[in-house]
Amino acid sequence: MAEAGVVCDTGATRRIIPIARAENVAPRGLQRRRRLFQAGFFLLFVLAPVFDLFRYDLHADHAWLLGMEWRLGLDDFLAGRIGAGEAAANIGLRLFLPLLGGAALFLWAAWKWGRLYCGWLCPHFSVVETINRLLVRAIGKPSVWEKKSLPPWKPDGTPARVDARWWFGVVPAAVGFAFLWAVVLLTYLLPPAEVYGNLFAGELTRNQAVFIGAATVVLSLEFLFARHLFCRYVCAVGLFQSLSWMSNRDAMVVGFARQRGRDCTDCLPDRQAACDAVCPMRLTPRNIKRHMFTCTQCAQCIDACAETQRDNPQGPLLRWASDEAARQNEAGFSAIRRQ
Repeated sequence: MAEAGVVCDTGATRRIIPIARAENVAPRGLQRRRRLFQAGFFLLFVLAPVFDLFRYDLHADHAWLLGMEWRLGLDDFLAGRIGAGEAAANIGLRLFLPLLGGAALFLWAAWKWGRLYCGWLCPHFSVVETINRLLVRAIGKPSVWEKKSLPPWKPDGTPARVDARWWFGVVPAAVGFAFLWAVVLLTYLLPPAEVYGNLFAGELTRNQAVFIGAATVVLSLEFLFARHLFCRYVCAVGLFQSLSWMSNRDAMVVGFARQRGRDCTDCLPDRQAACDAVCPMRLTPRNIKRHMFTCTQCAQCIDACAETQRDNPQGPLLRWASDEAARQNEAGFSAIRRQ
């Protein structure tokens, strides 16, 4: 294919500046890697209690961390072997210092990169996306509360087929994930060998059966009807990540080439946008940062834009931006007209 160019005449010299075809800024394997991160962290979520990586044992009245008992050192104080000062120091060093240090590191990552944990690791969000995909196949919408169906095309231009028989996948997936979550959550409080042993032998105690049954019902309803509502309005982990992210003007955002907004008009037929359709949080990725408060940085909108603009020499309109590029991206949307 011949390379296009711009003729630039600067007096005595006349040169041609080539316009090379822009590369896809969203690596083709990005979503595959993200799925692997999600699967790996979900597996860690399930197995952490089994290997005593992290859990609290109600029977033993102490926590486990990385295979070791994690005690606060209050037994010696209650037995009169240490004073109140040493007991307070133990609590500060063994409880508050690790918790505050971990929280500070977590919030720093959110301050710099946004809700990266939600989009790349969170075991709840991986369930949200899985059920979303199944529900889109069943009714053409990622949520039963969505007013309009998604465009009947995928970003690559192929038709998105809807088949109500996929409901036979939606409901079992929601209930199955809910049951798994209920059992796993119980293993964070009771010895996993006891929980799984009683479960497989059909000999759950009354309290264990009540916990698993009630949690399965509540989580099934949440996974079926309130997945996005929980992530957007209830989850404290997501809220604090978003607040930290919003406080940093240089934080990573989904940047939009606003001056090329006209290219969005033919992204999909009927003037619909592929980036809006793929967002699992039901946001408008081309919007300003304060309207993207719950963005999980999953990059699905970036991939969709790259796919729809694959034949555009200028490349996609959406890409990650940070530092000064993030500031300029937000400045381009200023509602105040500059004089």
